[in-house]
Amino acid sequence: MSPFTGSASRTGAEEWRHLRLALDAGVATVTLARPGRLNALTFGAYADLRDLIPELARDGSVRALVLGGEGAGFCSGGDVDEIIGATLAMDTRQLLDFNRMTGQVVQALRSCPFPVIAAVHGAAAGAGAVLALAADFRVADPTARFVFLFTRVGLSGGDMGAAYLLPRVVGLGHATRLLMLGEPVQADEAERIGLISRLTDTGGAPAAARALARRLADGPALAHAQTKALLTAELDMPLSAAVELDAATQALLMNGADYAEFHAAFTAKRPPEWQGR
Repeated sequence: MSPFTGSASRTGAEEWRHLRLALDAGVATVTLARPGRLNALTFGAYADLRDLIPELARDGSVRALVLGGEGAGFCSGGDVDEIIGATLAMDTRQLLDFNRMTGQVVQALRSCPFPVIAAVHGAAAGAGAVLALAADFRVADPTARFVFLFTRVGLSGGDMGAAYLLPRVVGLGHATRLLMLGEPVQADEAERIGLISRLTDTGGAPAAARALARRLADGPALAHAQTKALLTAELDMPLSAAVELDAATQALLMNGADYAEFHAAFTAKRPPEWQGR
């Protein structure tokens, strides 16, 4: 059992103390809400993210999630005073518990059955950059700046799964440079190397992320969930195993209501009414 507890596990309440949650017809919006600290993460914020995302998955009504930050930036990473200072007093067991918790946040983002869209403006630094990396889509405006700071504080660049995810998004060469040197990547370069899914006008990332989330939430949710699951599972599979997994998944989906609904809608020349099953 992790010693790091979030809002729900402490209080049993629906309110999440370290972030804001809004639900709108299948779209969940999670906002990091410490604008005075550039949304720097605390132990409680990590724990809330770790706990909230699986709870949204269990709820079953969420079909897309937007992750954003309030104020001048997306997320500046771990709070220097509240986390970095505190970790200097921890023993190895406590440090392992903490680092496992941060990784559980990334695992939750990658394993949840709905697409996650990071709406990035300003700084996405350290753990903030990894949170954006773990999303399925990164929608950013020209102010966005990604920086994987870990080696610059004397730690491995492979933090929170970054050494696994980043090469798969931008390639090994770019990932080596970004994780080893910890240099900032501005929005235009991030788009060029594939770190950004879509570059918007200044200030346009939140609206564009919400529009994408709405499009996804209104679509065939089960198809999206299985696509995400296969993209993650097949990263480390040989082609023969991937093709077999694809075949089994498609056979199951072909028995689903949405597949039949597509045919009925196509025949009737009307838009499909997706049911997510």
